[in-house]
Amino acid sequence: MTKKINIGVLISGSGTNLQAIIDACENATIDGNIVFVGSDNPNARGLDRAKKHHIDTFLVDYTKIIKGYQKRPLPDDYNPDDIYQKQNIFSKNNNDRKNVIQLLNSRILAEHALLEKINSFDFDLLVLAGFMRVLTPYFIDKINTDPSKPRIMNIHPALLPAFPGTDGYGDTFRYGCKVGGCTVHFVDYGEDSGPIIGQKCFEFLPDDTEESIRKKGFSLEWKLYPECIQLFAENRLKVVPNKARNNRFRVVVLPVTI
Repeated sequence: MTKKINIGVLISGSGTNLQAIIDACENATIDGNIVFVGSDNPNARGLDRAKKHHIDTFLVDYTKIIKGYQKRPLPDDYNPDDIYQKQNIFSKNNNDRKNVIQLLNSRILAEHALLEKINSFDFDLLVLAGFMRVLTPYFIDKINTDPSKPRIMNIHPALLPAFPGTDGYGDTFRYGCKVGGCTVHFVDYGEDSGPIIGQKCFEFLPDDTEESIRKKGFSLEWKLYPECIQLFAENRLKVVPNKARNNRFRVVVLPVTI
């Protein structure tokens, strides 16, 4: 029997993927327990979903922290130059360096507050379920203490590496693709660029609209995410170097052991 893992979840909105994970834990599709649900948004309806299932919740108001970040000291363990060099989301053009570091400074303060909340819990896996904030290397390195065993998982509304960013389904539809889908991946220092764990796809039909493909995508997300979390719970996800892409990694799904 697989030992149950402790799962932390971060959300920003209604929490439909959160609900799918809650349901999967409760019906033993996932060998795990959700130990907390956190949000950056005080109006996130997903927090109410968690409370209905007696799951601990917390709020870190990113907007409030970012607005007043210049009045607060930065964490002692934060090295702006190190984080600037590690990150692969913002420009590394010397002309933009000052602005990028200012942006990182404001995010690090919010992440420091987030880490203080998270670290009060014992968890094995951190799941991003519609958490609409980019995580910096400062935060990622605090969670991924063993680089060979990443433990931040995200779901994206497109078949990565195509269409990273915030509107994967919309971008797929507007591009004129014939197939869409969703991807679960580990988080790295780039934008939706981490090692892919699993994907599901669906066909675009002639009468599909942007709204209809989103509905198709969401129905697949609610199946895919619990499946990938269960693979983690079974210790079947191995991250190995990707020889086809220098300095990158890929995920190998190990067979079931009896």
